Amino acid sequence: AAGDVRVMFPLISNVIELRRARMVLADAMEDLEEEGVVFDRDIQVGMMVEVPAAVVMMDHFVHEVDFFSIGTNDLVQYTLAVDRSNKDVAALYTSADPAVIRLVKMAVDSATAGGKPISLCGQMSGAPLYTMLLVGLGLRSLSVTPSAAAEVKRVVRSTTLEHCQNVAQRVLTL
Repeated sequence: AAGDVRVMFPLISNVIELRRARMVLADAMEDLEEEGVVFDRDIQVGMMVEVPAAVVMMDHFVHEVDFFSIGTNDLVQYTLAVDRSNKDVAALYTSADPAVIRLVKMAVDSATAGGKPISLCGQMSGAPLYTMLLVGLGLRSLSVTPSAAAEVKRVVRSTTLEHCQNVAQRVLTL
């Protein structure tokens, strides 16, 4: 009631999980109502896209949520089956893997086709190396750390959308 607040559920892998989470939210809203607490009953509800299963099912999720955010740290880890904190395999953890990039593209395309906004967060979003690629894949909202914001802005301002789309098209062939 005091501002633009949204709820985003993490690590959703199927529609049943999302619906259960929404039921918990509905229960919390009922509790608030019973207590006379003012709140936005029409609060926007979104989900993190962090597991490959969520990407594959995006055409169903678009009917269930108001927005999406791709969580690249977990998406990379779960796509490549690499524990990024395990020093023995951490070198295999890379956002540049073609499977990860294709999943990002699939997620963006599904959200766009469903008329839902989608953003991207995680290490990939704050790495200027990926900025043109991400814009070329169709992303228009990146969540970056304050220390990375200036450099990501510089990259965006120094190129064109057409160039970014060409970069993405080329990368998707690899």
